[in-house]
Amino acid sequence: MAVIGYAPGVYDMFHIGHLNILRRAREHCDHLIAGVVEDEVVARIKGRPPVVPLDERMDVIRALDLVDEVVRDWSSDKFEMWKQVRYDVLFKGDDWKGTEKGIRLERLLGEVGAQVHYFPYTASTSSTDLRRLLEGMS
Repeated sequence: MAVIGYAPGVYDMFHIGHLNILRRAREHCDHLIAGVVEDEVVARIKGRPPVVPLDERMDVIRALDLVDEVVRDWSSDKFEMWKQVRYDVLFKGDDWKGTEKGIRLERLLGEVGAQVHYFPYTASTSSTDLRRLLEGMS
């Protein structure tokens, strides 16, 4: 049976950290779905909208051979996205591991036979750092 993987992310100002997660996710599933988080959800969670609009971020991810499918991620609750996508494994950065959100998600996904697979967070580059750099240049 094919393993369906789900890799949600903002994927704003696409960088090596994003690529690392998608490369690692590809190694652990047969069909990789990337969920690109909607602008409104990003603004609500992070307090600011992404630099790159949703449609453009989706086009960037869609262009990668690593990804089989791209969907709009409309919820900050990844279990809600499971109800739509029905993935077998959710790929997240290890900054979620051991957090209240991560523990809740592991429990809920376990109840439906899915799991969370954590990858090391790429500390050398982040969209937040890139945004700060750009803001400092203006």
